[in-house]
Amino acid sequence: MIEIDIEKENKAIAHEYKELLRISYQTLTTEDKKVIRKAFDVAVDAHKDQRRKSGEAYIFHPIAVAKIVASDIGLGATSIAAALMHDVVEDTPITVKDIDKMFGPKIAQLVEGLTKISLVQKDLNVSMQAENFRRMLLTLNDDVRVILIKIADRLHNMLTMDSMEDHKQVKLASETLYIYAPLAHRLGLYKIKNKLEDLGLKYTEPERYNNIVSRIRETKEEQDLYIKDISEVLQKALDEENIDYIIKGRPKSIYSINRKMLAQNVSFDEVYDKFALRIVYKSNPHDEKFLAWKIYSIVTDHYRPSPSRLRDWISSPKSTGYEALHITVMGPKGRWVEVQVRSERMDEIAEKGYAAHYKYKNGATEENGLDVWLNLLKEALENSETSAVDFVEDFKMNLYSKEIYIFTPKGEIKSLPKGATSLDFAFSIHSEIGIKTRGTRVNGKLVPLNYELKSGDQVEIITSPNQKPTINWLDFVTTSRAKNKIRNVLNENTKKIAEDGKELLTRKLKHLKVALNEQTTNELVNFFKLKTSLDLFYRVGVGSIDNQQLKDYASQKSNSLINFFKNKIKRNNNTPNEDIHKQVISNNYDMLVFGKTQDKLDYKLSSCCNPIPGDEVFGFVTINEGIKIHKKDCPNAIALQSNYAYRIMQAKWIDSTQQDFKATINIMGMDSLGLTNELTKVISNNMNVNIQSISLNGEAGIFKGQISVIVPNITILKKLMDNIKKIDGIDKVTRVYKN
Repeated sequence: MIEIDIEKENKAIAHEYKELLRISYQTLTTEDKKVIRKAFDVAVDAHKDQRRKSGEAYIFHPIAVAKIVASDIGLGATSIAAALMHDVVEDTPITVKDIDKMFGPKIAQLVEGLTKISLVQKDLNVSMQAENFRRMLLTLNDDVRVILIKIADRLHNMLTMDSMEDHKQVKLASETLYIYAPLAHRLGLYKIKNKLEDLGLKYTEPERYNNIVSRIRETKEEQDLYIKDISEVLQKALDEENIDYIIKGRPKSIYSINRKMLAQNVSFDEVYDKFALRIVYKSNPHDEKFLAWKIYSIVTDHYRPSPSRLRDWISSPKSTGYEALHITVMGPKGRWVEVQVRSERMDEIAEKGYAAHYKYKNGATEENGLDVWLNLLKEALENSETSAVDFVEDFKMNLYSKEIYIFTPKGEIKSLPKGATSLDFAFSIHSEIGIKTRGTRVNGKLVPLNYELKSGDQVEIITSPNQKPTINWLDFVTTSRAKNKIRNVLNENTKKIAEDGKELLTRKLKHLKVALNEQTTNELVNFFKLKTSLDLFYRVGVGSIDNQQLKDYASQKSNSLINFFKNKIKRNNNTPNEDIHKQVISNNYDMLVFGKTQDKLDYKLSSCCNPIPGDEVFGFVTINEGIKIHKKDCPNAIALQSNYAYRIMQAKWIDSTQQDFKATINIMGMDSLGLTNELTKVISNNMNVNIQSISLNGEAGIFKGQISVIVPNITILKKLMDNIKKIDGIDKVTRVYKN
C-alpha cells in the first residue's frame, strides 16, 4: 500500500516539476533547464525523509515556492534554483559551501541570504519582529531577489496553514500583514500583495473575512451581469475603432473591501466600488500613451467621469514603476465604477513588478523609481541610530503613503509621500542641501520649512553655508530619509559641543584650583545628578552649568569633613563607573511643552494613568482643573480623543538642556536715540540666541517693549536679561510666563 502511495507521490512530484518549467515567465535556455534540474535533484535528495504537518512530502513546498518565483514574480533560472533549495541549508546537512561548489557563488549567495532570514529567531514581541524585519531588509544590500523568493515562500506558507495550530496561524498572519504585504506592495507585486492581505485577514479576523466572502458569493451573479452590461457597451465602441484589447472584470480584494467598510464606517452593501474593469490593449511603444487617452475618450463618451477621481500614472508613473490610467465613471443604476486602462507592457509590470522592469529596461541607464527606493532603503539601513520599531514604522509610512509629484525650479519631477513638507523636499534632492536649508519658496512664495506640499507645487530651496539643523527640524519632516539625516547631524553637533565643553570645563576648574581627571569627572557627574561624562561636558558646552554651580562643587569638595559624611550616606546613589564613560548623551526629561510652538503652560498629571517624565503623553483641557496630562495608552485615552477631540492638546516631555525654547521678555525704560540698534546688537552678540519678534513703542519719554527669543536653556536666557539690563536707559527687564 505504501509502495503504491510513494509511486503516486513520485509521479505527482515529476508532474509539478514539468509544470514549473512550463509556466516560467522568462524563456529558459537548455543551460537554464540543466541548472534547475540539478537544483531539483539536490532538493529532492536532501528533503527525501521530510514531511510537512499535513503529511505530504516536504519537496512539494520548495517546488511550489519555485513556481511562484517563476510564474507570479517572473524571475529567471538562478532564482528558481535558489527557491528549490531555499530550505536545504537550514534543514539538512548540506552547507552553503557545498552549494557554492555545485552551482557557483551567485546561487550560493541567494541560498545563504534565505537561510539567514529563516534563522533569525521570531517572536511575538513587536520590537523583536521589527529587528527581524530590519535584518531581513539588510539582505537587500546583497540581492533584492532574496526578498522576492522569501515573499514567495511566505505566500505558499500562508496558502497551506490549515493544519497548523490556531495561535501559530494568527502569529504568521499578523507578521505577514506587518511585514510581507507592505514589501510586496513596494516591489510592485500587487497580485501577491492582495493574496497576502486576504490570507492575513482570513486568519487574524476569520469572522469578518468569512462574512465578506459569503456576501461576495451571494452578489456574484448580479455583479457579473452588471460587468457584462458595461463591457458590451464598451466592446462595441472599441471594436469600431479597431483597437486590439481584452476587458477583464475583477472584484476588489477582500482586504480592501474590509478596509473601506472600516474607514467609511459602512456595511458591505454600501461599499460602491467593489470591483473594477480593466481594459488591456496591445500597442507598440510609440502609440502607447495616445491609445490610452483614446480609450479614455471612448469610455467617457458613454459614461460620465468623476474629474476628481482621474489618476494619470502614465505621464507620471508611481515610484514602484506602476503605469495606468484610472477613471471612475457613473455606470448604470447610478453606481460608480472604476475603469483601469493599461497596455500589455503596463499590465505585466503591474503583475510582475520588479522582474518585468528589467525585461523592458533593455539595459537602459535611467534610474527607475524602484532602484531609487532601494538605494534610499540601503541608506536608511546604514543608519542604525533609530530603534528597530521606529525604523519599521517610518518605513511602512513611506511604503503605503500616496504619492505627490513636485517640480524643481528647472521643471524636473520628484515624487514624495503625501504629507511631505518643503524641508522633506530639500532632503530628497540631496542630504547636503537639506542640512543647509535656510528657507523654501513654493510657487514663488516664501513658506515655513514645515509647509505641507501638494501635487504640482514648484519648490525652490534657499541654502546657506552657515545653516545647521535644530532638534525642532524633526517635527518639520515626515520622511524617514530626512529624519535619519537630521538625527545624524544633531548627534555630530552634540558631540562637538561636548568636546568644546570639556575644554571649557578644564579652564574653569583650573581657576578654582581643581584638576579635571577621572575622579573629578565622576564626582561632577554625581554632583549634578547626571548619567554620563558626555552629559556633563555637553551641559557645560551649552552653558546650562554655570560658574556659580561649579564654585558650589569646588567649595563642597574642599570641605573634607562634610565630604566624608556625604560620601558615607550617598555611596549607593553614585552612577556606576562603566556608565559614566558611555559615549552617549542621556535625556533628562524635565519639562513638558504644548502644541507645535512648544509653549510652557500650567498642568496637572492625571491620576488614572500617572504619567512620568519621558512617557508619550497628550494634554486634555478640563472644565475646572485646567490641563490634565494623560499617557497616550491611558485606558481613558480613546474615549477622550473620540468624544472631545477639540479639547486635546499635543504635549511632549523634553530635556530643556537639549531643546531650544521660546521665551518672551518685557522691557521698560527711558526712550533714547539708537536704543533699538543697541538692543538688537546685545541680543545678536549673545551666541545661541535668535530673535523671533520684537516690538517697541515710546510715549512721552518712556518706552515699553516686548521681545520673543529662541534660547537653548535658562542659563543663557538669564545671561541675556543681565546684558539687556546693562544698556543705558533700561530700567526693568522681566520674563513673561504664559498661562
